[in-house]
Amino acid sequence: MRRIDVAERRARLGLRHRLAVAARAKNPVEVAGDLVALHSTDPSSVYLATWARTNDGSVREVERALYEDRTLIRLLGMRRTVFVTTLDVAPVMQAACSLAVAARERRKLLGFLAASGVADDEAGVRTWLAETEDIAVRALAARGEATAAELAGDDPRLSTTVTLSAGKSYEGTQKVASRLLLLLAAEGRVVRGRPRGSWTSHQYRWAPLTDWSPGGLAAWDTHEAEEELARRWLRAHGPATADDLRWWAGWTKTQVKRVLTALKPVEVDLDGTTGLLLPDDLEETEKPEPWAALLPALDSTPMGWHERDWFLGDHGPRLFDRAGNIGPSLWWDGRIVGGWAQDGSGEIVCRFLEDVGSDAEAAVRAEAERLAVPLGDVRLAARTRGRTWLEEELAG
Repeated sequence: MRRIDVAERRARLGLRHRLAVAARAKNPVEVAGDLVALHSTDPSSVYLATWARTNDGSVREVERALYEDRTLIRLLGMRRTVFVTTLDVAPVMQAACSLAVAARERRKLLGFLAASGVADDEAGVRTWLAETEDIAVRALAARGEATAAELAGDDPRLSTTVTLSAGKSYEGTQKVASRLLLLLAAEGRVVRGRPRGSWTSHQYRWAPLTDWSPGGLAAWDTHEAEEELARRWLRAHGPATADDLRWWAGWTKTQVKRVLTALKPVEVDLDGTTGLLLPDDLEETEKPEPWAALLPALDSTPMGWHERDWFLGDHGPRLFDRAGNIGPSLWWDGRIVGGWAQDGSGEIVCRFLEDVGSDAEAAVRAEAERLAVPLGDVRLAARTRGRTWLEEELAG
């Protein structure tokens, strides 16, 4: 059995995740494609993740790929998380993950509508939803782009209010238009476009998906799509364990077993743990020059594995929130050595959690200065997650 030690895993990470200086990508599309997808629950993560992996990062470069060239697209994918990916990966992700998410979202929305009394029976609720979907799609096509609030004003049905989490302490209400757009996006019928306000905004305009991909996303067989997604993930994240894949994709153990049976990956020894690699990916990786990186919260690299000890060490409690989301992290030569945040004045402040030496400290300072240029006077905020222990300390 081929043995791959921690040093080689870190070398592969630096090269394949475009973090080593010599491995930096040419553009945002290359970054997203090589990592399979970029986390986009927090829109700013896409920009910061790209800047860390390219030499000439700018807001303009990422926006052009997302909204003008439309070579990148946002999808609700693995683990019901929003990702940015390339147009060739999008149909794979759609069939392997998004459609299962959509089925769950449809069941939930039907339940909310039944509770709100839009019809007298189950058949009536389904008919009401189908008719309302058509109304929403036609209204969106007529507008070209629209926010959920704008769409809700186009027809009384779209402004129908449903109650979420009824009876819970966090019970809330939402217009049907918002929930419906989420469903239609998961089904591959609409897409999140340019947001209102700045590049850090969560308030997206929505558009027909055919504006990004004429004819819609290519149809994939579910099992074939799962195999292709796992293949791409193993190429970027291997060696990794079956449990890593299960967690990352949000699949069941049965799905993972079926996928791995089809792929037939090679087992390798990860210092006593069984890892998996593609059969054509067994050559030893040459170690790149030491590199430093400031990665954003929810970056696809630290969120790419379930078992993280080999690059995280014992720093997890200071860098992850209670829900398991990582905050901004400092990297040196393939491992996390600290975290960073902005202080009250917006200055980037770095904190090492271990002694890394003067070379590493100088490299991290240089990366902080490099990040400060495209970041400008923007103030980042912890969104869709809690602030970590280290963020709280540094922000103060």
